[in-house]
Amino acid sequence: MQMVKKTLIALGVIWFSLLLFMPKQALYYKAEQILANKTIKINEKKMNEGIFSFNIEQADVYVKGIKLASVEKVHIFTLLFYTNITLEKLTLDDSLKSMVPTYAEKMTLTYAVWDPLHIHINSHGSFGQLNGVAGLSDKKIRLDFNESKGIEMLKPSLKQDEKGWHYETSF
Repeated sequence: MQMVKKTLIALGVIWFSLLLFMPKQALYYKAEQILANKTIKINEKKMNEGIFSFNIEQADVYVKGIKLASVEKVHIFTLLFYTNITLEKLTLDDSLKSMVPTYAEKMTLTYAVWDPLHIHINSHGSFGQLNGVAGLSDKKIRLDFNESKGIEMLKPSLKQDEKGWHYETSF
């Protein structure tokens, strides 16, 4: 019993040390470098680290040099086996307003080890509420709109079933 207790304590200390000393800012810059290879650039005004989190404030996203979106705050929370990314006040460029809703109050992306093949998506904004799943194995995204307000521009590309309106695509 003592051996099990010592092993669990050692694993807990190792896990906490990994989280505490994880180079979060260096990992962010590496992700930014990978995105730059795909002509996506992120300009941020402020960044700060916590024990379990990394925050980015006032980020602008550029694709091929064109400003596509602005995000007031990005909060990345990780426990290594569970990661949650929250985007607050996401605003897309006005040139996209004929194709998609341009404002989301909050968007959350969640990845967990116990569901390794899916990223869960939740959002609410000018379009109402949506829930979705990105399948990493089949490379498909399904977004279910719980409300149908403010999605008129999307209706030609949406499908309707017993749950309501949904959007499916592959990546």
